[in-house]
Amino acid sequence: MIRAITENFKSMTNKYLSKRSLNAVWHPCTQMKHHEKSPLISIAKGEGVWLYDFDNKRYLDAISSWWANLFGHANPHINAAIYDQLNKLEHVMLAGLTHEPVVELSERLSKLAPSNLGHCFYASDGASAIEIALKMSFHYWLNTDRPKKNGFITLQRSYHGETLGALSITDIRLFKGIYTPLLYRSKQIDTPDWRNAEKGESPQDYALRVADKLERYLEKSHAKTAALIVEPLVQCAAGMGMYHPDYLKLVRGICDKYEVHLIADEIAVGFGRTGTLFACEQANITPDFLCLAKGLSGGYLPLSVVMTTDNVYQAFYHDKITRGFLHSHTHSGNALACRAALATLDIFEWDKTIAKNRIKARYLNQLTQSLISHSKIRNFRNCGMIWAFEVETKDPAFAEKFFQTAMKQGLLLRPLGNTVYFMPPYVINDQEMHFLIEGTIKTLNSC
Repeated sequence: MIRAITENFKSMTNKYLSKRSLNAVWHPCTQMKHHEKSPLISIAKGEGVWLYDFDNKRYLDAISSWWANLFGHANPHINAAIYDQLNKLEHVMLAGLTHEPVVELSERLSKLAPSNLGHCFYASDGASAIEIALKMSFHYWLNTDRPKKNGFITLQRSYHGETLGALSITDIRLFKGIYTPLLYRSKQIDTPDWRNAEKGESPQDYALRVADKLERYLEKSHAKTAALIVEPLVQCAAGMGMYHPDYLKLVRGICDKYEVHLIADEIAVGFGRTGTLFACEQANITPDFLCLAKGLSGGYLPLSVVMTTDNVYQAFYHDKITRGFLHSHTHSGNALACRAALATLDIFEWDKTIAKNRIKARYLNQLTQSLISHSKIRNFRNCGMIWAFEVETKDPAFAEKFFQTAMKQGLLLRPLGNTVYFMPPYVINDQEMHFLIEGTIKTLNSC
């Protein structure tokens, strides 16, 4: 009797919290009316790759809670680091003051990132990092007496955030269309995403072809172009569009030739997601600006950073205040977030994460053979710790149905249109990988 009452209370807590959330919280990237029929899942706690609701039903977080959680929920080492920092300093403004965690994090990032990226400017989220990089690039050319270089180039189907500056260089109509009157114009060029290659054309050959188009454009337009911005190796919001690293080599050379900045948006793909700590490593290039967020703090706290070169930094180093970079965020370099980031970097070093991820990726690729042969699947692909495939369907509501069905299987999967992807925390084990693949197949068979 007591157990029945307890279970009923838990169930009521799930429903009660969901209802309260609908009345009080405007959820992101959501049509709130849809939750009249599909109640929100109320999460009570997390542990490792698992999320638990108030009924203690668990869900494997196969997308790392929007691509951010690297080392599992409630990671003991990151928890301890934040707690230790909380007893010392929670936050202090970074204008005119500094603190140990932000200095140590900046020094460690500079040693880990591609060479010459020795200056770190902090914000709280990915879109803010993109805004910073755009403003820095524009202001650099202004400070070096080339004010006409104020245009930006991005790839087709690119996604860089949803603040107005970041949205201006995003090319996904669902997010951008309504707000177009508020945005400045940018130029989109062909994406190197190999799904767009012609029949018989290799990913590498296709990358070479679209890079050539970029060069032809810059031959005519470099005098009015400040920067090219790319998501290295994987265009995530475009349905995990993957491309050959030679494209990055080529565009680095093209940007150098025509004096155009290269901005690498590694907000989603940095910190081991593509198989190396930074995706740019696979092309052996250094961008002029490297934007990082999400996994930077292990997915724990809002933190982003723009890393740039001494050449860029020196263009702002001047007696005149107007030549300085007059941009700020209240919580720039927040001490707690920086400490979480340092703990995240500790785990990479101590646990040899990149090497272990390669072993895990090979094992999961073996398990996916039964998935690849499924009649509904097209374009199966993998890059590091990212897997994706398209599902052949004409159902416009496929993404929502797949999400709901997967949750019943104990899987948190959130398709991008008809693209299903896996981006699990790095702590996923063999048994959990089996659970992921088996649950995905059952979900496919039910949709």
